[in-house]
Amino acid sequence: MSKYFIQKNPFVVPTTDGKLIEEHHGKAATANNDISIAHMVAPPHWSEPFQTPEFDEYTYIISGKKQFIIEEETVILEAGQSIKIEKNTRVQYSNPFDDPCEYIAICQPAFDFTKVHREAE
Repeated sequence: MSKYFIQKNPFVVPTTDGKLIEEHHGKAATANNDISIAHMVAPPHWSEPFQTPEFDEYTYIISGKKQFIIEEETVILEAGQSIKIEKNTRVQYSNPFDDPCEYIAICQPAFDFTKVHREAE
């Protein structure tokens, strides 16, 4: 029995907003409920509705910029920066800029659409 697993075929989450989501580890990719790790690319001028997830979310920016509205505060991260947003925090993720934003997202416990609590747009 191997003590490691190399993910070569991440689960590509179907989207309708142009965002690329490749889950390498997590509920969909590896049936791991404890943590999810995803590679993402948010296209220019992309945004999601506000949400209040039941999991901590860490984001590391590889390239571009990403905007976070956390409760009432607007935070902009650039390449090389990271953030942790505590579970049960109201947040909106967006890329209002002219270039794509490539980043890694880690959720603990794993991302679960039934626990993200997105608001109606």
